[in-house]
Amino acid sequence: MVDPNTINYNENPLKKFFRQPKVYITLPSLGQFYAPGTLEIPESGEYPVFAMTAKDELTMKTPDALLNGQATVNLIQSCIPAIKNAWSMPSIDLDAVLIAIRIATYGEMMSLEVKVPKTGEERTFSVDLRQLLNKLVTVSYNTNLQINNMKIKMRPLTYKEFTEASLKTFEEQRIFALVNDEKIPEEEKLTKFNESFVKLTNLTVKTISKCISSISIEDTVVDNQEHIDEFIANADKDFYNDVTEHLDAQKEKFQIEPINVESSPEDIEKGAPATWKVPITFDQSNFFG
Repeated sequence: MVDPNTINYNENPLKKFFRQPKVYITLPSLGQFYAPGTLEIPESGEYPVFAMTAKDELTMKTPDALLNGQATVNLIQSCIPAIKNAWSMPSIDLDAVLIAIRIATYGEMMSLEVKVPKTGEERTFSVDLRQLLNKLVTVSYNTNLQINNMKIKMRPLTYKEFTEASLKTFEEQRIFALVNDEKIPEEEKLTKFNESFVKLTNLTVKTISKCISSISIEDTVVDNQEHIDEFIANADKDFYNDVTEHLDAQKEKFQIEPINVESSPEDIEKGAPATWKVPITFDQSNFFG
């Protein structure tokens, strides 16, 4: 007989039925670039990934939360508890983390519905998400860049910085749409366009500047962000171009490559090309069912 004095009535008897990790992954960043206290690094270097809860899935279908990134942050912190603050997560980890959560929740295969080129008929293709994930976790971010006598230390944007840049760009694109409105007088259009162009230019330069952790010249190391911002704003175009080329090269490493598709004889007969590519994009509003 159980002694009632030994029973912990605060302990949930259903706790042993709580969700368990379904997948273990390494992060493309290898745990680098996180702010102190925002990532709990396991000894194995492999992070447990839990399936989504019903609350997670419902949250991912809320447009406002998706737009500002909060839904994605909540999802990541729910399904990968080792990530304590997903806002500080380097953006290079984002796709790998979302794919891992997708696998843990719905399985390794994902269906894509696409239209066949030329014919417009819809076809469904299956994608093995494990292959995409394996590709992402086997590439590395090169933080070092040498330009003349300067040693530049680079870093990926955090998810918060990435989201803020995307939101501002979205806002500016809406202004461009207004410029194309025939109801607006030409003089007002020109004013709005110039304002928008200046804002977008400043945003682009600021985003590039944020990706620089430090600049070293001989024994001098500059890591003050305001000083770096001022330098980038006044550097010659060749320096700026070298930095953007480096960042573009790093970004390309973490891009999900399109899948190659072969058309059926029936589709080819209708005018479809023999082979074509299907881009894979992760739109949270449908990626999570």
